[in-house]
Formats: sequence, C-alpha cells, structure tokens
Amino acid sequence: MRLHKTAAGKTPTRPVASRWFNLMTTIVESEGDVWMHRQKDQLWWTTSRSNPATFEPFKETVGDRRDVIICHKPCNPWSNKNRLGNRLEWSGLHPKAQEFLFTEGTLQQLKPNNAEYALALIDGDDLSPWHSRPEWTAKVARRQKNPGTTFNSRQKTIWRMAATVKGTVNFSNGQQVLKTVKNKDLLIPENELTPFLEALLADQEGLCAITDLPLQYDGDEDDQEMLCSLDRIDSDGHYEKDNLQIVCRFVNRWKNSSKDAEFRRLIEVVRA
Repeated sequence: MRLHKTAAGKTPTRPVASRWFNLMTTIVESEGDVWMHRQKDQLWWTTSRSNPATFEPFKETVGDRRDVIICHKPCNPWSNKNRLGNRLEWSGLHPKAQEFLFTEGTLQQLKPNNAEYALALIDGDDLSPWHSRPEWTAKVARRQKNPGTTFNSRQKTIWRMAATVKGTVNFSNGQQVLKTVKNKDLLIPENELTPFLEALLADQEGLCAITDLPLQYDGDEDDQEMLCSLDRIDSDGHYEKDNLQIVCRFVNRWKNSSKDAEFRRLIEVVRA
C-alpha cells in the first residue's frame, strides 16, 4: 500500500489502508450473510456458504502487473430475481433504496433498518411500511418535481464542497478585516477539482477521514453534523491535493485550526 497511491493521487491514510487490509478477512469469515451487487441496471444477490475460502496467486494483466492473491469464497448462485421470481431492476427500485444500496466503497454493511428493507426486497415482501414513511415519500416527491435533475445526493455534496472552496479562496487572500484573514490558495486546476473530490470521497469509502464515521450527503441526511466537510489537513496550508481530506461537519468545526496529528490523538483519547 505504501508504494501506491489512490485514485485521487494520495497515499492511503491509515483508516483507508486498514479497511483494505481487512477486506479479505471479512470475506473469508462470511457465512450465511446476504451479499448484494449492482451490475448496470440489475441488482444481484447471493448468500455466503460455510465452505472454506480458497486462494489463487495471480499476476495483474494491466498497470504494474503486480503479483496478487485472489480469494474465492463459496456462495449460492447469484440471482437477479427475488424469491418470488420477479426480476430486480435497478430503475424499478425506490429512489431512497437506490441511495443506500449503492456505495462508492468496496464493501459496506447496511444499517439495521436498511438491511431489513433489503431482505424484504429479496423475499418479495410488502415494502409499503418503508415506502409510506415521510422521508421516503419526500424523496419521491423531489424526483417528480425535478424530473430533469440528474444529480444524486452524493453529486450535490461534491458540488457544494467545490463551490465552498472557491468562495473561501476568493475571500481569503490575506486582507485585513477586523483581523488578518489567512491566505488560502486553490492549487488544484478548477477543472480538476470536482473529479478530485469524487475520487477522494471514493478513496475514503464514504467515511470520515478522522473518525471513520459514515458520511452523509446533502438532501438525504438524518443528522446534519454528519454531512461531508472538506478539511485542510494543515490549516496553515493551501487547498492542494495532498492537504485535503473529507470529514464530518462537526469534526471540521471541532478541529478548527488544530494540528491534525494532535486532534487525531485527542479523538483516540475520547474513544479510549
């Protein structure tokens, strides 16, 4: 991991490296778990078996052609139909379900209530207890009101963070107001900012870079303090690729101008 950078061109942080390191263990130890995967416009699912995993040495055919290990975990045949035989079309899913059944991370465990919905979907059960909830009906209403809108909550979040950076940079040029405002420059080409933020959020697998808490997206949040907030690792530095991380809103506010390493230490003290 230390020799390779992520899609955002950053060296993986310890939380990111730890999640990748533990992926194979999660798969190997899985037994009787339901796994779901979106492939284009189809939703597929399977259940892991108790059979032991097998491992296969393999050399990558592209890129650095590294020697890697492929893990094969036995599971039931993958299916794109529910237990009643109805095809699971992605476009036919409720907009709210599409939000939590899609993840930019490699693996993601659903919250208990969302997991209950996923199992009911697979079983072909009545989904109206979820669809009738206010937050679910509101999601449908927003989509019907703005049928031409193609931005999902994650994309809106990225747009908002990019716009915030540009606004901050335009204001913070070292001028004197009642105090001297820190000079903050955007050292990422403007046309690369949004793709960089998309890659950065994917690298972090939708988790806060400091606390590892799940980040929430604009319009679909149930706690505004968990919304994405772009943080400069070194608050005295500029907006550049190696100096940015995405954290929860409350984390950014609490951290303020503290040294990143010191703030992380204090978070660990609280956890202990």
